[in-house]
Amino acid sequence: MKYTTHMLFATLALSLATPTLAQQAPAANPYLTHVPISAGPMVLPVSPGGRGTRPYEMSRTIPPEEKAAMMKKMMPMMGMVARMDVKDVMNMMAIKYPAKKGLSFDDIKQSMELRANQLNFKKVGESLMWKDIQAVLGDKDAPRMEVYHYCDIAAGREILKYAPEAIVYLPCRIAIMEDADKNIWVLSLDWNTSWLDSISGKMGAPSELLKHATDIRDKMDNIMHAAANGDL
Repeated sequence: MKYTTHMLFATLALSLATPTLAQQAPAANPYLTHVPISAGPMVLPVSPGGRGTRPYEMSRTIPPEEKAAMMKKMMPMMGMVARMDVKDVMNMMAIKYPAKKGLSFDDIKQSMELRANQLNFKKVGESLMWKDIQAVLGDKDAPRMEVYHYCDIAAGREILKYAPEAIVYLPCRIAIMEDADKNIWVLSLDWNTSWLDSISGKMGAPSELLKHATDIRDKMDNIMHAAANGDL
């Protein structure tokens, strides 16, 4: 877990600390025309021969030792991260809203599903984690927690054309969860990409891709706010 945590923040630190990104020569894939190969003095664990250049083409597998070597190079800029624990990391990566007092779990879920339908955000599945915890582990004290899976198929296609490895983040997920004090929260992975505006070349992300990513983020935020407020 410690290694995974450092890798997550190594990537974040690189993204936020890089003042200028070098540009590579145009690739065959129009989605990858401006993807950077290096970030200042640090060379990322990719190479022109190992990067996918066609829509849906996988880039080469990066060995664990190569990822570890990259992380070690980045450690000098990660003094703040070294003082964070796993709870801090998860909190940093999440976006969450407290539900309005008086709303039941099912009220929140209903508002979420109604708003998702209004925005044509398709629900493709759900995970009733609390029931599994009770049934499999016999833990009757676990609070109610459920994760719902949503998909914007057009945006998903563009993301996967650019980087098929991004499928590990899809579909999008929104969770509703009770905390230790029985307060209810609406949570998701923070998809906000506005920090890219401060980086030259926006790390090579095509404008059309960023448009889709922003649209997904805005829709999810709209859905989460509606759920937390009990909007109908």
